[in-house]
Amino acid sequence: QVQLVESGGGVVQPGGSLRLSCAASGSVFSISAISWYRQVTGKPRELVAAITSAGSTNYADSVKGRFTISRDNAKNTVYLQMNSLTPEDTAVYYCKANKRGSVLGYWGQGTQVTVSS
Repeated sequence: QVQLVESGGGVVQPGGSLRLSCAASGSVFSISAISWYRQVTGKPRELVAAITSAGSTNYADSVKGRFTISRDNAKNTVYLQMNSLTPEDTAVYYCKANKRGSVLGYWGQGTQVTVSS
């Protein structure tokens, strides 16, 4: 099994930056990809960014050029660097792990990001 813990959320002013972390534990060797999702209350959860075990990345159009997903394999951690934040980025951010040999995903509990003046 895989356990995920998000951290780094908080309150930031528009135009500011924030770095989220997703720390993985358990059977981390079997993780094929880590994704960041976000969800606003009352709205569907949406994919923000993803990174595979091979290092390829993918971004939603709404964050491309502003957000960067990266990983530190030694720390079993994936990061989401968020720059030029706007109020529209306000959401609960979740990380999700995909595991080789399984269709199921593993989710963290989420971290709140609030962009407000």
